[in-house]
Amino acid sequence: MTRIDIVKKPKKSLGQNFLIDENIPRKTVNLLDIDPNDEFLEIGPGYGSLTKYILEKTSNLTCVEIDSKIAEKIVTDYPSLKIINGDILNISLSKVSDNQKKIRIVGNIPYNITSQIIFHVIDQRDFVKDLTIMIQLEVAQRIIANPKTKAYGILSVITQAYSKPTLLFKIPPTCFFPKPRVESGIIHFDFSKTHNAQIKNHTIFRKLVRTTFAKRRKILSNSIKDLSENFDHKTINFNFAKRAEELSVEEFIELSNMISEKYEEL
Repeated sequence: MTRIDIVKKPKKSLGQNFLIDENIPRKTVNLLDIDPNDEFLEIGPGYGSLTKYILEKTSNLTCVEIDSKIAEKIVTDYPSLKIINGDILNISLSKVSDNQKKIRIVGNIPYNITSQIIFHVIDQRDFVKDLTIMIQLEVAQRIIANPKTKAYGILSVITQAYSKPTLLFKIPPTCFFPKPRVESGIIHFDFSKTHNAQIKNHTIFRKLVRTTFAKRRKILSNSIKDLSENFDHKTINFNFAKRAEELSVEEFIELSNMISEKYEEL
């Protein structure tokens, strides 16, 4: 089966949309400012549209491809490439680098598991320098959203707490085969710029964000009741008349730290 034969049959079950505009991967790699010593992990290389430009800058590249046929094809095209035929959500990022350097992750990921992949990387952020991925534009806009906006939510607060996300550029549907019904964008997460060290209890922080945004239109004194049956917000000196969507990332961290000082777990 030839490359063209396979490309004509993208697997809908895997969310495959192949990038056919050469300008996009070239522009992406140029923006990454790659050092030859950088260790890269590419998620879903497909037929190498991004891979070949990364290999021009560094040979330290490992690819994770869930489709076995595509994995066989790309390793034939690039024999020196390290390939993992598997699911990125099952990969331990600590084992990717041969010399224990923090890795740089890139990829054109399946849009239906965008949040799962982002949280998978955040959970293993100690081993990651940065993450640059192509995602649905609407999701990218939610990630970089500011407080007091409709797009601001759980994804905004969590990603901005653990990294500095930046939307690099937008991509129209015409750049893909098959053509998706949505616009896309390249987003970059810098894990060197983070509030990570300021968060005293990560479990409480995340639970606070998820609980309060579950009832985002209610003021905190009402929405926070679901945090735990043992929790009493009156023991905390904070303005609970605000709504979750009005709190900045820094205020969420401040509140979670105040809670963690009085409650070791919830």
